[in-house]
Amino acid sequence: MTTDPGEAGRLTVERAVGLLAGRARCRLAEAHRHLLRMGAEQGRDLIEVASGVIRSLDVAEPDTAPVSGLETGRPGFGPAGPVRRFAPWLGMVQRVLDVVPGMACFLTPEREPSGRLVDLVWAAVSPEAVAPNGLRGSQLLGLRISEHFPEVVASDRWHAYQQVIDTGAPVVLGPFRHGDGLYTVRAHRLGVGLLLNWTRHDERPGGVSDRLAGTELLGNLGWGEWDLVSGDIYWSEQVYRIYERDPRLGPLSRAESDALAVPEDEPLREAARLAFERGERVDVTTRVRIGGRTKFLRTVADASRDADGRPLRIFGIVQDITERETSAQRLAEVERQLDEQRRDLAAEHELAARLQRIILPLPDGPIELPGLKVALRYLPAGEETMVGGDWYHAAELRDGSVLLAVGDVAGHGTRAAKTMAQLRHALRALAVTTGDPGELLRHLNTLTCDLERETPELAATAVVARFDPARREIVWAQAGHPPPLLSRDGRTAPLERPAGPMLGVIDGARYETARLDLRLGDVLLLYTDGLVEHRHRDLDDGLATVISTVDQAVRANPRQPLGELLSRLRQANPGDDTCILAARPVSGETKDLRRFLSGS
Repeated sequence: MTTDPGEAGRLTVERAVGLLAGRARCRLAEAHRHLLRMGAEQGRDLIEVASGVIRSLDVAEPDTAPVSGLETGRPGFGPAGPVRRFAPWLGMVQRVLDVVPGMACFLTPEREPSGRLVDLVWAAVSPEAVAPNGLRGSQLLGLRISEHFPEVVASDRWHAYQQVIDTGAPVVLGPFRHGDGLYTVRAHRLGVGLLLNWTRHDERPGGVSDRLAGTELLGNLGWGEWDLVSGDIYWSEQVYRIYERDPRLGPLSRAESDALAVPEDEPLREAARLAFERGERVDVTTRVRIGGRTKFLRTVADASRDADGRPLRIFGIVQDITERETSAQRLAEVERQLDEQRRDLAAEHELAARLQRIILPLPDGPIELPGLKVALRYLPAGEETMVGGDWYHAAELRDGSVLLAVGDVAGHGTRAAKTMAQLRHALRALAVTTGDPGELLRHLNTLTCDLERETPELAATAVVARFDPARREIVWAQAGHPPPLLSRDGRTAPLERPAGPMLGVIDGARYETARLDLRLGDVLLLYTDGLVEHRHRDLDDGLATVISTVDQAVRANPRQPLGELLSRLRQANPGDDTCILAARPVSGETKDLRRFLSGS
């Protein structure tokens, strides 16, 4: 089943939004708006921006810190337990439950080896969730259901909870009696855990006051009044929650309020006071320090006034917008990091590309060598940051033979380009002492093993061939490299590879050689794996595509220029560089005639 481009684009954007929200710990809607703004400011397509975010942020990071408030020493709960697997988004679940009215909780399962559910642990709770012993809200985090509701473990509801976790099918249980109340509970699977929402039926809602309390909780805001005539001050319950103050202490005094204020925000507060004195409604956001943390509080205030404009009663709301402000700051920081990463990648790409052009210059046309005509084509990766380590060599040796080689260093960027340069220059130097392909690869393997000690996980592949123009014979060896292709009489097939491991893997490895008679009309193709390998396709499919393309071209015109033949080939993997070398034997008479006509 294939995915159409529109669907693929939507999934890319959704994935980027999720990664951005997870890194900045903000709401998905905020992350989506930020992604749209990034695209507009950079003048780039949204999917392109999303792809860049995914490349930068989609990296597995180990969770080493326990979830705040959870007891990680409990069996099945902690570094080896379920919370560790979804700790990055557990905070988002808690933020949702923070504004949910009524009793709701998210629990993680503890199981026996047989899979039977033996306990549930509170991992996120709403403020109104309560246990029989009076523990409420965040006090329940990390505790077991069996310790506080042992009767539930022995009830039919326990079996229903296991079914929800195992199958993902939600259930509604009740109404049933629990304590002195009548309840219904709704159970849903969320990740590997259980989301429960309790509704009490035998309690009449308190009308407007209850709805107002629910609104305050949802908006994380409270309201208050100050009667300037009597001096009475009233705070709603949510204002006390915002200031983390015991209601028995009453509202903050002016001195206590000033002590919490962040001094740098004094100009904002002064401007708000002056506006209020002019009779204007005030809407200002300032910072306070409460319990060692900084909160962003939005205050909207107005007053009822006498005929002369003097305030008689001040009323207003206080809203805790810390999450929104800190999310914006974190998003800005993530964007700064992304910009810095893009600049670093661009600089690395430019350096690697410059290095590649210096050490791997591509000829403008075919290369004339003794008994051979050689053409080269280099296909860069589709992504601008993916400068690779593909290389080639085609040169006449001192004895009149020809040395051909193609290689590929694993990885991308300056490291790959640097290693590619070292291998290519080493091959040229070693060819002065020996023309045997097996010996050359043995020396290159020794060099790569030495480099690997300095740069762990370094590996490379290569194929080296030596052509004797007098015999029209090729001796070749390979090091974990795709097999060369031979096109003869309109049919193309891979050569059988002699034994030889990748470079840099086995110290002291030996490389066997194979021989091949190269006839007039034959075409030999050496290439790197980007031409045939793709992570989502079988290698044989990529090889078959190349063989079919070469066969069709050769049958259509057996004598067509090698450059035209190479122009028909496409990468199987656009995300990887590809280097292709094509060689065709030429007769000595033809070469002598060409030299005579050119005056050389």
